[in-house]
Amino acid sequence: MIGGYFHVVTKGWSVMELHVNLLWAAGSFLLGAIIGSFLNVVIARVPVGQSIVYPPSHCPECRQEIRWYDNVPILSYFMLLGRCRDCGGRISIRYPLIEFVLACMSLGLYLKYDLSPAFGVFFIFTAAMVAIFWIDLDHMIIPDVISLNGTVIGLAIVTAGLLPGLTWKDSFIGLALGALILYIPAVVYERIRGVEGLGGGDIKLLAMIGAFLGPYGVIFVLFFASFIGSLAALGGIALRRTASSSPIPFGPFLTAAAILYVFAGQEMVEQFIELSRVF
Repeated sequence: MIGGYFHVVTKGWSVMELHVNLLWAAGSFLLGAIIGSFLNVVIARVPVGQSIVYPPSHCPECRQEIRWYDNVPILSYFMLLGRCRDCGGRISIRYPLIEFVLACMSLGLYLKYDLSPAFGVFFIFTAAMVAIFWIDLDHMIIPDVISLNGTVIGLAIVTAGLLPGLTWKDSFIGLALGALILYIPAVVYERIRGVEGLGGGDIKLLAMIGAFLGPYGVIFVLFFASFIGSLAALGGIALRRTASSSPIPFGPFLTAAAILYVFAGQEMVEQFIELSRVF
């Protein structure tokens, strides 16, 4: 399957073009790994109000500053056998996992969008989604510094015409739809039950997603996030790992669905529209 996809992607390339594109593909993978390493800092420090610049990366156990050659994305973890060089404390497998996931996403974006503005835009967007995924999973919060700034950036990018197929109207409609489609039921639920059923962070996150992806993106993301979230909740209850009243962060499902839309959502929506015309 991978070989077939590679054949389709490289069809029509000369040998020189193939070599150049392989270099760009490797570069995109490396870029994703480097930014993934930076995201590890963001995920660890932003929720607790720490600077992402100072102090430099250090071991959480012995506080020793990490040497540059021990801070190579993905590779250093395995070279150190998952332990700190100084104190021998364990390093979470999550660090290289995030670096590898973002590296693969970056490579996938390059194969899908080439070196177009869309590649850069969606790279920034997916990186933000990955950061929010883990922060919400760890702390059940979605930092405003990411969602609110991300909304402004999304509006500016779409208005500047950097995403083909989306206009500034689409961005504004997506933002408004993303905010209202969660805000209204959240207010109704809180007034009826007297407790908060949905955090404001989720509302701001979906507004940010709408600013980048437009109204179709919002509908797609909300549908798939709700579907996957319901399955996860039912699975947790069935396995007796969570109580039916236990709060479940919705942000990870929203971000996962948003990343899915970036890679395949537009095609899936188009196919759904075609099928609806048949019936």
